[in-house]
Amino acid sequence: MSARPATTRLPAERRRQQILDVACSVFADRGFHATSMDDIAGAAGVTKPVLYQHFPSKRALFVDLLGDLGRRLLHDLNAATGAVQTGRERVEGGFAAYFRFVTGNEAAFRVLFGASARNDPEFADIIERLLDDVAGVISLLIDIEGIPEHRRVLAHALVGIAEATSRDALTGDGNGLDADELARWVSELAWFGLRGVRGDEPASATRAGRFPVELR
Repeated sequence: MSARPATTRLPAERRRQQILDVACSVFADRGFHATSMDDIAGAAGVTKPVLYQHFPSKRALFVDLLGDLGRRLLHDLNAATGAVQTGRERVEGGFAAYFRFVTGNEAAFRVLFGASARNDPEFADIIERLLDDVAGVISLLIDIEGIPEHRRVLAHALVGIAEATSRDALTGDGNGLDADELARWVSELAWFGLRGVRGDEPASATRAGRFPVELR
């Protein structure tokens, strides 16, 4: 009699992360509504009871996936901008981290910024909070003598540039562009553009030759 093959039982957290990683690819390919829990269980190599032990519903799984991807992106941005010294390096490092996240895991970008997330009120609210958190990280790099809202508006503008550039990099003529090259091109636009922004300060300060905007 042949021995039964041993089965590998992953710790709960590792199994949960494995399911999230697999679900990311499945949702990116099929969209939220066209994906079933059977599809995800089959792709992950687990039974449906095991899947439901970790996630009570498909919606709960998608919500957790959005949160997981958002935390990864924020971690990469914080690590990149905190590891360098000059403002110019932080700008380029932040864009490089964003574009590496996108080009290294296209499925994650498609889940976070695809139609499934944007067209559902609950999912859209999660994405909006993520974008606000990303803008919050970027706004800390912008030093303007003015109100914090001014910095956050500029930060959201940069987030929009990064998202639009990422879409182009993954489709059409932009397909295959290198993340670091993208970061160099876009950070140059951002750096010199921000250097010319006027903060809320008296005009005399600008006439005196002082740059109104600096990046920490």
